[in-house]
Amino acid sequence: MWRQSFGLLGKSYTHDSELGIRQLRDVWATGSFLLGKWLRIPLHTMPLCSVVVDVAVQDYVADVASELIYQNKSQISTEILFVFPLSPHITIYSFQARSEDAKVQAMLRDEAQQLHKATGGWENLEYLQDQSEYAGEVFACFLGTLSPGREVVVTLRYVQELPREPDGAAHFVLPPTLHPYTKLYASNCLTSKLPYSLLLTASLQSPRGVANVQANFTLTPLIYTAQDRSAAQVSLAGSPPRHHDLELLVYFGDPTAVSAVVEKGDPEAPPGSLLGDPMVLVTLAPSIPEAVPGQRQSGEFIFLLDTTFLGHGQDSLLFLLKSLPLGCYFNIYCYGETSVGIYPQSVEYTQDNLAEAMRRIPSTGSSLGDTNLLGTLRSIYNTPRPHGHTRQLFIFMAGLPPDKEAIAAEVCRHRNSHRCFSFCFSKDSAALATALARETGGEATYVSSDNSMTVVVLQCLKQALKPAAEGVSLSWALPHGLEVEVLGGTPQFIFQGQHSLLYARIHGQAQDATVAKGVMTLQYSLDGQDVTHTIEFPLCPQGDGWLAGHRLAARCLLKWLLPEAASGSGDEPRHRAVEISLTSGIICPFTSYVGVHTSQRVTWYRGPLALLPPRQSLMPCQIVELRGSRKVSSCYPMSTWVPPGWLTAVCALWLALRQLTHAIAVLPQRGACPKARKPPPPPISSLNYVDPMEFVLCSPVLGLWSTKAIAECQELVALQNVDGSWALSSGLASVLEVDEAEIKGKMPGEVMEPSIWATVLAVTWLHRHDKCYQDLCELLEAKAVTWLCSQAVSQLDKCLEAANTLLGSSVKLSVFRL
Repeated sequence: MWRQSFGLLGKSYTHDSELGIRQLRDVWATGSFLLGKWLRIPLHTMPLCSVVVDVAVQDYVADVASELIYQNKSQISTEILFVFPLSPHITIYSFQARSEDAKVQAMLRDEAQQLHKATGGWENLEYLQDQSEYAGEVFACFLGTLSPGREVVVTLRYVQELPREPDGAAHFVLPPTLHPYTKLYASNCLTSKLPYSLLLTASLQSPRGVANVQANFTLTPLIYTAQDRSAAQVSLAGSPPRHHDLELLVYFGDPTAVSAVVEKGDPEAPPGSLLGDPMVLVTLAPSIPEAVPGQRQSGEFIFLLDTTFLGHGQDSLLFLLKSLPLGCYFNIYCYGETSVGIYPQSVEYTQDNLAEAMRRIPSTGSSLGDTNLLGTLRSIYNTPRPHGHTRQLFIFMAGLPPDKEAIAAEVCRHRNSHRCFSFCFSKDSAALATALARETGGEATYVSSDNSMTVVVLQCLKQALKPAAEGVSLSWALPHGLEVEVLGGTPQFIFQGQHSLLYARIHGQAQDATVAKGVMTLQYSLDGQDVTHTIEFPLCPQGDGWLAGHRLAARCLLKWLLPEAASGSGDEPRHRAVEISLTSGIICPFTSYVGVHTSQRVTWYRGPLALLPPRQSLMPCQIVELRGSRKVSSCYPMSTWVPPGWLTAVCALWLALRQLTHAIAVLPQRGACPKARKPPPPPISSLNYVDPMEFVLCSPVLGLWSTKAIAECQELVALQNVDGSWALSSGLASVLEVDEAEIKGKMPGEVMEPSIWATVLAVTWLHRHDKCYQDLCELLEAKAVTWLCSQAVSQLDKCLEAANTLLGSSVKLSVFRL
């Protein structure tokens, strides 16, 4: 154990290293970070006394108001820096801290007119940013000095979009800052109760009715506050649980494919403004059946390859291209200093087209340097996609392009028309890869080695092959004088397992005040069949004045404005973004927080002014990107358990997309980290209030797939035709390690086509080896089985019997799905 001394706030500061790091980890979970005021004082935590949380859930959005009371129980005055971790879907819109003497209020200011000079405490934020062992985005506010025995009351309000579970439930998780069930409290507690009290109340509302509420903690009975059961209330019963997050699942009465919830405007906002107009919260969640593996599928798959990647990515590209389904379209772009498309536009996936594409791909890449990813993307967006085929991009990035902000803005501008799967091979490009994937509903992956790359890209391809509702459109029927504006536009398609939450603003003046309802119609195509859903919604909704939908709509509109503002097309987009940000309380790249410190004490003087106004000053208050000092380590399987607590979320957020309202302007360059998944209890579940789609996935453990196994599979894959069949050849005999003459001699007499016998042999060979062969070739095998069943179902039993004899295996007929 060793000791370290460093400067902080102009003072020498010494702490025991091992003890300090352990305390620092505990402090993160409490949401407060205290810096020693006197010499040689180690890090302290501020005891949390009580937490009061009011949650308002309206369909799939939540508005959370919380009040936390901390007390300085030490014998010294302590400087306080409040820290609150931000997941990608949480947006703070109000923060205040007060004590008996002073109040600190977080306020948004236009950065063009921002006063950055504060009275003191900026060193605290700089220390937090530079010295933190972990990385991630947090809201941090310096609260000043708290005397012994004094309390500070923190009021924090935020809004968030809630994930929709497959069964239609809205999933809410209380952030750990509001329930810090860490070892810090558990070790100091002599009883089973936590040393702080927690009062949690949830107000639930939906025009579809609140059907049920489930939780992983004890709830009070559900109380309906409306006769039609459209509103209800539930609370935490008794003491909060010690060892896990608090999670709520809210079920609504009609889990249909479309829902519309109207939120009335703020009566104090100017008429016709974003907050003053009613807002419709639209949830689109089409019911889409599973696709049959190996069948023909539509889709346009475009692969963007950094030329520096080509030298070590040819094997993975082979598996990827051979695993595509019949019926789709594809194209390949190799971008480096210039951009080269294999074809002028996407072509049908056929044997000849694939062979020509593989022939024209460069065998080696260019030297490291500037990449033309932006130009490549623009070229793709300017090329029409084949009718009826959803567009998906697979982007491989070996390094960070110099124009990352412009790239993020370009993808954001076209996010409704495609989906991105991005693969990064360096820490520098990880944040950009995540931004592109999250904004389009795809996935981002950090690839740590060449050998695991093949498995990673195939996992993402399986996600990309999920069926989708295509040609999604919304139409509205409202009284004359009213109009609807869908902020951010409507996605052109929605994939299985995903949903889309839209915000539609109603503005204007109805000419007929007697019409109390509007009608929304959702239309899309599923497997060539047109599907229509129609729903009515009230134009004069009842409500309690919560504006969660309006604030999230403001965030959505800000994201839509940012590409235009970043393109330098004029000052109007920026001015509009600033106005929306300041009126809604939602931060954007052109605004920033300021902590306004107001003294509560009044000072009397003799003279003309008998009472001076309260003293005001500026305190450090920012969205801080923690840089983190921990190096990227090898990744482990997705199911590996990770330590609980807030640090789990920070680690998971290391490469998660920052809220795009902030990310496009100041996109970070950070490393990757393992993806956290909720481990089975006991003792404590990892944080899961971050949507799994917001994590950067990591490549699997190398030991599961040996270099030899991948090489053997690669030889077999290279010989497979795009329809899934194999030809009977000397190359196939070499892979099977059987003499070609013997293979031909053992072919059953009933088989009239040698390719049927060859394909049965290939599928049998895959199944006689380890399961990893099947994992690598799952999509290829599905195509092979589909082809065999369409060619000669009656011959498969005799062929399999002969193949088992020849290869010394015992594969069963079920391999052919029979």
